[in-house]
Amino acid sequence: MEQFIAKYPIHTHIPVAWGEMDALQHVNNANYFRYFETARLDFFTQINFLKDLHQSGIGPVVSETNARFKRPVIYPDNLVVGVSVSEIQQDRFTMHYHVYSKSQQAVTTQGWAKIVMFNFKTGQKADISPELLDALKTHEQA
Repeated sequence: MEQFIAKYPIHTHIPVAWGEMDALQHVNNANYFRYFETARLDFFTQINFLKDLHQSGIGPVVSETNARFKRPVIYPDNLVVGVSVSEIQQDRFTMHYHVYSKSQQAVTTQGWAKIVMFNFKTGQKADISPELLDALKTHEQA
């Protein structure tokens, strides 16, 4: 676990709820996208990305997302979702999610999302600000 935390300094702890399991007795795949969303918002909060969203009107939009399930997760468990960034471009970047099960002591799921900057006032794509670029580069992994 210490190696996982060291590799992903921005991470989110998520307890698995009983109701997230499906008829096959493991966490339903749709829940992982909620876990990713929670980790994404934690990441944005920790790098102070969303603080000026309402004033600037510029924020993130998920344009594509994916998940790869390596091991089933069952209740009870506590997950840690580590986040990293790659493929930083002028107006977009990719976020990577790594779901670690405390019960299994292993990564159970990996995912990614393409994030595009969007100006909600104009309805157009926007460039990544210099402040955001610096923050993203801090968490960039190849």
